[in-house]
Amino acid sequence: MVALYLLPAYLGETSPKNIFSEQEINLLQELKFFVAENEKSARKFIKFLCPNVIQKELSFSILDKRTSEQQIPEIAQPLIEGHSIGLISEAGLPCIADPGSLLVSWCHTKGIRVIPINGPSSIILALIASGLNGQNFTFHGYLPIDSIQRKKKLQQLENICRVSHTAQIFMETPYRNQSLFEDLLKGLKNSTHLCIATNITLPDESIKTFTIGEWKNKKTDFQKKPTIFIIQ
Repeated sequence: MVALYLLPAYLGETSPKNIFSEQEINLLQELKFFVAENEKSARKFIKFLCPNVIQKELSFSILDKRTSEQQIPEIAQPLIEGHSIGLISEAGLPCIADPGSLLVSWCHTKGIRVIPINGPSSIILALIASGLNGQNFTFHGYLPIDSIQRKKKLQQLENICRVSHTAQIFMETPYRNQSLFEDLLKGLKNSTHLCIATNITLPDESIKTFTIGEWKNKKTDFQKKPTIFIIQ
């Protein structure tokens, strides 16, 4: 059966191998065609889980934020020719904070089966461990880089939280974590809850939820570490 398999990747090179299913390991050993944002990192992940796979036998196509809808048929050529493809995220689950949905959408229009494989997602893992509203939430990706625009966006999200009692999830480039954290402390009300989830699945994983007022008295250590932020 020809299919597009959605294959989760590790959230860090020290993530434990046992968070990945036997099904994914078997697929990585069988598939010859892959789509990824970055070939080098995708090959590194395959070697991490399946060191015996012969890398020179694998073929990769690139699908990143610059890929257009018009390029998808070329990327999907192995599917057209009757070969299954594995779509590998740069980190976590494909198509969540990831450009893979273009290929998935194309498969649906062509009647090609799409099979998601279970694995880690920093966004979902952070949410379920936060103690915040998992029944109603929104993921915003990256907030504006400009500090003034970012503070406006944070206040907007805080207002949404107060009206709808929803959790608002976002992330930042790791080296800007501290700057975002400072804007959170300055721009949000002391009673607003903030979860900071850092290095999820890694040995030094940290997931903590406090009010903004409480965070002002906490020491933090998440600069340059992949982090998910949730407010409510």
